[in-house]
Amino acid sequence: MPKVLQDFLGLVFFFWSNEFSGNRTEPVHIHVSKGKQTANATKFWILPNGDIELAHNGSDLTAAELKKAAEYIKANRSTILTAWYNFFESL
Repeated sequence: MPKVLQDFLGLVFFFWSNEFSGNRTEPVHIHVSKGKQTANATKFWILPNGDIELAHNGSDLTAAELKKAAEYIKANRSTILTAWYNFFESL
């Protein structure tokens, strides 16, 4: 579970290391959860046009937390994309 960004407001941002093998149809995405990485983490897609889209809110983040997480992801989009491609292209 590669952790991608520094913790932000008690949220962690990460990829699942095995989730992309064989499934290259899903957009680049990052998981977000409170405090620690969890299996039911919230997922945000990073679309090719640069938009950030909530895929699901499995962590039950509040509306304020979702907004802050989306803003943080958008501000750090290039870091996330670089980490994603470096990690998954090496598999």
